[in-house]
Amino acid sequence: MAIVIILAAVSAWLYSLSPAGRASTLAKIKVITIEGTLTSGTFALLAVGFTLSYGVAKIVNMAHGALFMVGTYIFFFLTASPPFGFIQLDILPALILAVVFTGIIGAFLYVLTIHPIVEDVIAVLVVTIGVAMIIQQLITWKFTTKHMSVLPILTGYASIWGVTVTYTRLLAFAVSLALFIGVWIFAIKTKIGGAMRAIAEDREMAMLVGINTTRIYMLTLGISASLAAAAGIFIVSSTSQVAQPYMWLEPLASSFAIVILGGLGSIKGSFIGAFVVGFAETAVGVSLPEGAFLKGAVALGIMVVILLIRPRGLFGKRIELEE
Repeated sequence: MAIVIILAAVSAWLYSLSPAGRASTLAKIKVITIEGTLTSGTFALLAVGFTLSYGVAKIVNMAHGALFMVGTYIFFFLTASPPFGFIQLDILPALILAVVFTGIIGAFLYVLTIHPIVEDVIAVLVVTIGVAMIIQQLITWKFTTKHMSVLPILTGYASIWGVTVTYTRLLAFAVSLALFIGVWIFAIKTKIGGAMRAIAEDREMAMLVGINTTRIYMLTLGISASLAAAAGIFIVSSTSQVAQPYMWLEPLASSFAIVILGGLGSIKGSFIGAFVVGFAETAVGVSLPEGAFLKGAVALGIMVVILLIRPRGLFGKRIELEE
């Protein structure tokens, strides 16, 4: 009933506008619908890795945005020409290698920096922020602060409902949804996924029945890092096509806001939260003259409002690697 009332109100408002104003508003609605959907799909991939690390290991990994950046820079390095790259691989092998290498880096970061303090939530927060800043400095040292041009995965454009979008954005949306669904199926259908859910429910009991929690945590952080890398490559190559050493802050803020909105540890919540944040950011970016500068504020603002209204998020369970 509420939806019908809202649609009726919007329709009445549209028809109250002048023909020019109505055409302009409808054009904006089309852009928000298409761009919001595509953005939300890649946001879901960005957030699910963050959700996975918390849902299984209770790790709030503040280096998640830095791993997003690492994957993007590895992809850039593997495809770039000298002096920044020497291999110049084709797009597909570079994409696969960047995701795999970032996953290995994520697993090693867990072993070296998180495992010794995994029981101390505050220490993990501080250490992962420190790791992110170290990664930023290393990238600045290697690649300088210049904006590096990241190749698009595909070339060409398509028109959807009168809105022009690149093939790379369409591919990013499709692959992001496929990977998101794959993670969901992995978590609920596989033996390793079952071990992850057992640890999420009761770590001590899982250890008593012989589950190696250290290996599962390491695997979880590796998968989370790989997903962050994939999100980074697809988002950057389909939007700005620019890599720079401070790019990790925005995806960290977005993923944090999404998982708080959906409920920490909830894969389903991350998906819905991604669409809420994605559409909200797109609407602000399209509707306001300087809206592009407010996207981060929109995501964090939604997070604050949800925390005030519903502290555990939309799907309020503390942990929900749901079946």
